[in-house]
Amino acid sequence: MKTPIVTSQELAELLDDPKLIVLDASPATNVSGLVSALEGLQIKGARYFNLKDNFSDANSEYPNSIPNAEQFQEEARKLGVRKDSTIVVYDNLGIYTAPRVWWLFNTFGHKNIAVLDGGLPAWVAAGYPTEKITKKRVSLGNFTAKLNTAMVKDYVSVKENVETGNELVVDARSSGRFNGTAPEPREGLRSGSIPNSVNIPFENVLHEGKYKTKEDLTEIFKEVFAADKPLVFSCGSGLTACIILLASTLLQEKTASVYDGSWTEWAQLEPND
Repeated sequence: MKTPIVTSQELAELLDDPKLIVLDASPATNVSGLVSALEGLQIKGARYFNLKDNFSDANSEYPNSIPNAEQFQEEARKLGVRKDSTIVVYDNLGIYTAPRVWWLFNTFGHKNIAVLDGGLPAWVAAGYPTEKITKKRVSLGNFTAKLNTAMVKDYVSVKENVETGNELVVDARSSGRFNGTAPEPREGLRSGSIPNSVNIPFENVLHEGKYKTKEDLTEIFKEVFAADKPLVFSCGSGLTACIILLASTLLQEKTASVYDGSWTEWAQLEPND
């Protein structure tokens, strides 16, 4: 894909492409208190990408942890993903879980993927066809996963960076959670932030479920880019970090990664920073 996002019209024009796979990455009902009015509907021909159950590490104590390459490859092949597949991923909340799927595929070596800007709500508003969610039988794909370790940061590397300052950590949580003035949704977890990190709440890069204009995003990322450092994106559990990571790539190709354990891990391992 030429860009990390596509419009509903651009996706509609791709629907007859035999290499196209549309993935529905809508979260389970009522995740994070968010509910879609389009529950039960999908883009015609879409396949369900179960981020929580099939594409996260079930053995991790932290939510949404990245799976190993073997698991990701096996589950992607079950969805029919091939080495030459063109993938468009969306969710029914506009922009929420889809960027995480975009990041996962990129991290495992598949670059030919884009996020549907505005997701299912934008698709429906434009009058394009939907269907009731149905499970489809598809041919096994031949996708090969290879983890790009540079795109994933762990606790040790983030802790080292607090000392070196070589990279800039950008946190996608709300300003209240970042500043320690609002509680974390995870019970028993303190709020606050990683030392020397900066805050861009993920909602700031969106307008009515779509990414803001490049002009608006340029203003939002002005100080972050001025630091001229590789960027590490963080949030509560590695999900919404991908929303602002994708936003940054709309402006410039800068070395960027996700702190996969994010604040959930950091706050438990660094209780008194």
